[in-house]
Amino acid sequence: MAYTFDDAIVGGQLRVGTGYVPAIKEGDVKINGSAHMEGPVVLGAPNQEVGGFEKNVATLMVARTKNEDEDCTPASRSVHVKGNTRLEGDAGTPWALNITGNTTQVGNPLLFPWTVTQVGNSQILGTPATDNALYVTGGKTVNSCYIEGDLYVSGDIDGGNKGRLAARFAAADASPKPFDMQHPTKGEGNRLRYACIEGPEVGVYFRGRLRRGKEIFLPNYWKGLVHIQSITVQLQPIGAHQDIIIKRWDDQKIYLQSNGGLPIDCFYHVYGERKDCNPLVVEYQGDTWEDYPDKDYKDPNFSGPPNIVTS
Repeated sequence: MAYTFDDAIVGGQLRVGTGYVPAIKEGDVKINGSAHMEGPVVLGAPNQEVGGFEKNVATLMVARTKNEDEDCTPASRSVHVKGNTRLEGDAGTPWALNITGNTTQVGNPLLFPWTVTQVGNSQILGTPATDNALYVTGGKTVNSCYIEGDLYVSGDIDGGNKGRLAARFAAADASPKPFDMQHPTKGEGNRLRYACIEGPEVGVYFRGRLRRGKEIFLPNYWKGLVHIQSITVQLQPIGAHQDIIIKRWDDQKIYLQSNGGLPIDCFYHVYGERKDCNPLVVEYQGDTWEDYPDKDYKDPNFSGPPNIVTS
C-alpha cells in the first residue's frame, strides 16, 4: 500500500528497510534527524531517458536534478560535499575510485602535506571538456604528488621548462653525466662520483681477456646492433711482447696473429657504433636541446653513415 503526502516532516528517525543500524542508534538513545535506507536509493533524475539510471548499479545512485518546478533552478553538480570524504574500496570492482571525466584537486597547505591520500586502485578517464584529466596543486610540502610504488606512463611526460624534472634533464644534458653513490669502501659519510664517457656516437663496447687463442668472439647480437665498419679494437699483451696484429674482422669475430705463432695472452677492448638508431647529429642550430633535429633518432633524413668509420 502506498501513501501520498504533500509534505512530511520527520523529527526523529527516518527508516526505510529492516535491520538494526548501530551507526544511527535506536530506541531511547536514537540520533534525531538520522536516517537509514536499505537501498537501492535513487536521487535526482528518475530514469535513463532524462539522465538517470536504467537499472540498479549501486546502493546510492545520484543523477542530475530534473525537477521542473518553476522555483527550482537545477544545480550544475549532482553531488557537492563540504567537509572531508573517505572512500574505502572492496572487491566489488577493480577500482576503489572510478572517474569518467576530468578532476581538479586543490590541496590545503595549512592542514596536511598531501592533497590526496589513497589506499586502493583508482581509474580516471578524461574527457575533452578541459585540458587535463587530472589536475593537482600542491600542499605545504614541495610534493604536489607523492607516489609510494611504481608509476607507469604510456604517453609522453611534459615537465614544462620550469618543471623540476625538465630542469633536471636540462642540467643532465649540459653536465658531464655523473652518477653518485655512497662510497663502497670508506663507509657512511663518504661519496663516490663517476661520469659517463662522452663522444660523437651512440657507442657500445665489449671487453675481456684472450688466452691461447687467435679469435675474439663478438656477442652474437652485435651483427644486428653494430655497424661492422665502425668497429675498433685495442689490445694489451700480458707477460711479454707478442707482436699481435689484427688480421681482419667481421660481424662475428676479430682474427688475430702473433709473431712466430706464439700463444696469445692479451686484454682486449672492442668498440662499435649502434646501427639500430640514426647516428648522432653532432652539431646543429638551436637554442635548447628541444631543437635537436632528429627527435626519435629514426628520421630518414638523418640516416647517413656512422660517425665512426674504420673500413
